Amino acid sequence: MDKKKVLIVDDQNGIRVLLVEVFSNEGYNTFQASNGKLALEIVRKESPDLVLLDMKIPGMDGLDILKHIKQIDTSIKVIMMTAYGELDMIKEATDLGALTHFTKPFDIDDLRQAVNNQLRSDSPRLAIGS
Repeated sequence: MDKKKVLIVDDQNGIRVLLVEVFSNEGYNTFQASNGKLALEIVRKESPDLVLLDMKIPGMDGLDILKHIKQIDTSIKVIMMTAYGELDMIKEATDLGALTHFTKPFDIDDLRQAVNNQLRSDSPRLAIGS
């Protein structure tokens, strides 16, 4: 079975390194991008199953990146991360297809559980019997 792919998009290197380590340990193929251009290249090339996307990224903000991701592939799951409690941006992100959001500093176990729930819930079900 193919490993699920997780793309981490954040301009803060420390957060990317931490999340790559956490989700690699969970058994996912992980990719990272520090900006929107790189993130969209990875989305086109690798088709990640889930993207952890920071709301505030220099150059192209999280909402723009989210719009582009959904134009490329509507089935890609996106969880937003933000250091800001901007409810209007969070609402817009949800309207654009983001599943949920985490406010920094977030609890890493909560984030890990959310990702696992999203990626393990759609695993193929095997019919028993019949």
